[in-house]
Amino acid sequence: MNDQVVLVNEHDVEIGLMPKLEAHQKGALHRAFSVFIFNSKGEMLLQQRAFGKYHSEGLWSNTCCSHPLPNESAHHGAVRRLHEEMGIHADLRFLFSFQYRVNLENGLTENELDHVYWGISDAKPEINTTEVSNFRYMKIQDIKAGMAAHPAQYTEWFKICLAEVEDKIKLRS
Repeated sequence: MNDQVVLVNEHDVEIGLMPKLEAHQKGALHRAFSVFIFNSKGEMLLQQRAFGKYHSEGLWSNTCCSHPLPNESAHHGAVRRLHEEMGIHADLRFLFSFQYRVNLENGLTENELDHVYWGISDAKPEINTTEVSNFRYMKIQDIKAGMAAHPAQYTEWFKICLAEVEDKIKLRS
C-alpha cells in the first residue's frame, strides 16, 4: 500500500510528496478526491468508514474518498478507489474542486484540495471491510436531516461539500 500523498499549493500544483500520516499530523495541503454515486432512483450511496481507520472511523460519508497516488490523476485515483473500496465500476464525471482545512481527532488535520466526482450505478456494492464497515442508499433530503440531527456521525468533508454536490447535480439533470 502506498502511503504517500501528493503535496500541492492552492493552485493544485504539485510541490512534493509526504507520508499520509505525516501530512495529516502537520496539516500539509495535499490532493484528494471524493466520489458520489447515485442509483437510478436518485439515492446517494453512503459508506460508513471502517472502524480502526486512523481518523474518522465509523463515520458516515460519501461513497468513496481518498488520495491519488504519485503520478496518478485525481480522476484515475477516484475510479481505482471506487472499485477497491466499494467494488463498483462507474463512469465518473468531474463536478468541482474545493479546499478545506479541519482539525480531526488525535491531533490530526485534514488540509485537502479535494476533486469531487459523481456517477450513476445500480451495481450492488461489494465492500472492502478494511476500508468500509457498512453502506446504505439515501435520498439527499434524508441525509441532510440526519446531518442536522446527528452531525458527529458524518465526516467533516462530507458535511462541507454535500450542498454544492446537490446544487451541481441539479444543474446537470
